[in-house]
Amino acid sequence: MNACHVTYARDESGWWVASIREVRGCHTQGRTVDEARRRIREALALFVDDAASAKLIDNVKLPATAVKAIRAYATLRKRADQEDRRAALAARRAVRLLRGGKLKMSARDAARLLGVSHQRVHQLAHDEG
Repeated sequence: MNACHVTYARDESGWWVASIREVRGCHTQGRTVDEARRRIREALALFVDDAASAKLIDNVKLPATAVKAIRAYATLRKRADQEDRRAALAARRAVRLLRGGKLKMSARDAARLLGVSHQRVHQLAHDEG
């Protein structure tokens, strides 16, 4: 079995119930999604020989508000990562300008102007990119 679609849903007692769509009767539960995920692989082993190598495709059922919050976070995190990369590139450029050419500033002076440590200035000066 190559891939199994596993659905995780909370029951009325707060446990996570995991079931595999492709294997009728293959289900288990756990107090956490991780625990249910470990146990569903054990349950799958009762039905198929290659359970250990099966790819589990998770589908955690959540309220719409939680799904919306997760998507908003992921979008903002992606933007923040892009901005972090842009800021790092700008920092490397600034260090090259401050430390090189006619300025030849010390690492400490460059650090003070950039608002970073002198160690960070040394790192930026030696970073590729």
